Amino acid sequence: MAQSDVHPVQRFQSWQVWPGSFDNPPADGNFPVPVETGLKIDESTPIASIGSCFAREIKRRLIQRGYNYVAEETQHPAAIHASAAWERVYNTFCLRQIFEYTFENRQPDLRWWISPRSHKVQDPYRRIILYDSVEAAETDFAQHRIYSRRALQGAAVLIITLGLTEIWQDRVDGSVISLPSGPYVNEGGDMSRYKFKVSRYAENLENLERIHAVMARHNPACQLLVTISPVNLWATFRKDLDVISASCNSKSTLRAVADEFTLRHENVHYFPAFEMATIYQPLIGLTYFSDGRENYHVNKSTVKFIMRHFFKFYGDMK
Repeated sequence: MAQSDVHPVQRFQSWQVWPGSFDNPPADGNFPVPVETGLKIDESTPIASIGSCFAREIKRRLIQRGYNYVAEETQHPAAIHASAAWERVYNTFCLRQIFEYTFENRQPDLRWWISPRSHKVQDPYRRIILYDSVEAAETDFAQHRIYSRRALQGAAVLIITLGLTEIWQDRVDGSVISLPSGPYVNEGGDMSRYKFKVSRYAENLENLERIHAVMARHNPACQLLVTISPVNLWATFRKDLDVISASCNSKSTLRAVADEFTLRHENVHYFPAFEMATIYQPLIGLTYFSDGRENYHVNKSTVKFIMRHFFKFYGDMK
């Protein structure tokens, strides 16, 4: 009688096999990776970044290592997180809107929030950026578009960090606000025109494809490096799921989207920061969570681990 083996003989590279399984070497602090990553940078390569709060960590370490980080609008407080004053950008919808207002002058139906009591002017599409008047807001935003274009067109590599899938969408024109927060919300501003929803795979992939199409027209030589932020949701607006499950759903959806997006385009690459933090660090007996009140964030040692591999994969670090 013929026999079958549940583990038929195959030839795998070490990085294709789970660390420590059977005869494969255990996790040793060096994240497994194919020999060729498809992307190389050096200190002269203009690198920009945009996305969730993890993009700020990438920016900080690139600058510390002396890389040619693209930094525009440096006088603006909202530019601390990225290459221009985009602030933190958590979802692909807001990312898409940035590319569209930068290169195509996209105008939402409702451009500014006016806070009911303080009368502060708030930008709904960038995380809690405030002005004293609409005139000041319009002037600053016109300048911001110039800086945004300069950053995106000046980058040879653009790092895009994806964060979450929960969004608040305008019922009128479909625009997505950054967060329901800031003085407009706190002072009782009308939020009835916005609906909460959990965005899905197809929508997020469409947004990334739109971003790719815009960049193909305005900076076709740029290489896109996509990563998933390992920072978990602090809270969820969902009523049907706990925060841990909701965070897992966000990251899983975006990871699947990033995989398809990477496969579709030769100039798109994936960097496994999320996997390094959430899977590999526990494999070597370490936690990746921060201590204290913001324990959903990634601790400093994990950020160092991730960025050491970033330079190892793409830079000159051996």
